[in-house]
Amino acid sequence: MSYVQTTLDRLQASSPGQNEFYQAAREVLESIRPLIEKDPLYSDQNIIERLVEPERQLLFRVTWQDDQNRIQVNKGFRIQFNSALGPYKGGLRFHPSVNAGIIKFLGFEQIFKNALTGLPLGGGKGGSDFNPKGRSDAEIMRFCQAYMSELYRHLGSTTDVPAGDIGVGAREIGYLFGQYKRLTASYEGVLTGKNINWGGSLVRKEATGYGAVYFAENLLNSRNESLDGKTCLVSGSGNVALYTIEKLYQLGALPVTCSDSRGCIYHDRGIDLALLKEIKEVRRGSLEEYIQQHPDARYLAVKDYPQRGHAVWHFPAQAAFPSATQNELTALDAKALIQNGVICVCEGANMPSTAAAIDLFLEAGLAYGPGKAANAGGVATSQLEMAQNASMTQWSFDEVDQRLQKIMRDIFTLSHQTAAEFGQEKNLVLGTNIAGFRRVANAMIQQGAV
Repeated sequence: MSYVQTTLDRLQASSPGQNEFYQAAREVLESIRPLIEKDPLYSDQNIIERLVEPERQLLFRVTWQDDQNRIQVNKGFRIQFNSALGPYKGGLRFHPSVNAGIIKFLGFEQIFKNALTGLPLGGGKGGSDFNPKGRSDAEIMRFCQAYMSELYRHLGSTTDVPAGDIGVGAREIGYLFGQYKRLTASYEGVLTGKNINWGGSLVRKEATGYGAVYFAENLLNSRNESLDGKTCLVSGSGNVALYTIEKLYQLGALPVTCSDSRGCIYHDRGIDLALLKEIKEVRRGSLEEYIQQHPDARYLAVKDYPQRGHAVWHFPAQAAFPSATQNELTALDAKALIQNGVICVCEGANMPSTAAAIDLFLEAGLAYGPGKAANAGGVATSQLEMAQNASMTQWSFDEVDQRLQKIMRDIFTLSHQTAAEFGQEKNLVLGTNIAGFRRVANAMIQQGAV
């Protein structure tokens, strides 16, 4: 039995029912096999066994009062996965799908993503099964305050620095930070994604989307291609999708899709970004509103999606940017993308493609940018926010954006060179995972049995 299966069997026995975590672990463990076979040091030091177990897992009850004065109860999580390279860093997700397996998969991915940036960041993730949709601002504030009241004692600017994720935007970060400050009487950079007026960084909101596009451009340039003139499919309509669309326009591409939990829009003339921002950032509404102002666009409700697929991937294009959530792009979707002429898939979300879809991308020779590398722009800019907080300065938009571009270029170069080192130049799944693993594993070895 291989070390991969042995490790997965042990995880399934000790942490049952965490399928997303097993999926993330399998991808990494299978990718790093050439490194393990080449250098027995990693096996001798039991790095794999140590790496797949979080250093600390926090599970707590969050009780809060709704607008009808009823006491509500949610589960809160924080997985402090690995601190070999620096303080734990990773977002908080508020969504009804959140459970221990989701948080562990996200935290595990975060270890390698953060390592690839070259910045001093460990890996962690957190969140709750609280659903902010349909809740008033007052309810969201009370929930955030209750959540932080349980978590604050485990945070610190050199210990654990959360950020936002799905369901946690600038509003939620503000409420969380305010409660942390109240409880600790300390004004420190313990959260990133803060408002620009009180410690936030320019480009942070745009960073994950911009970074995914910068990565895609580097990836295509390596194949003598570019995004200029290409039709692009984008899923999602949160921060990542919005600013992926914005940067695609800036680089001369034409984004024609977006989606939310109810359905997707296909607009062959190009997505109306100003309207999309109005609907999602101001009104917090549904994409059904988009079609009211653009009757020439096409709206497909979730009930009309192909079985075991997502409609957004079934339109003609040359590049695709999955930017919504995990496992949103299936093998059926991958086949449709390939048949419809897509040559590049770059992941803005965390693990948005199933393992079967990834196999099809690699088999077809697509320019495929895995999420660990392609969506690292968000956490990279979070670290830039931490640096600005520590020095009590604020950098200009251009300065942060230039640093982001360099970080994404460096991540691509490292992943590409590592893949080439192991004889698979076009397999960035292998290159990304080995590069991230090697940096973390070497630090763990040098720090001893801790």
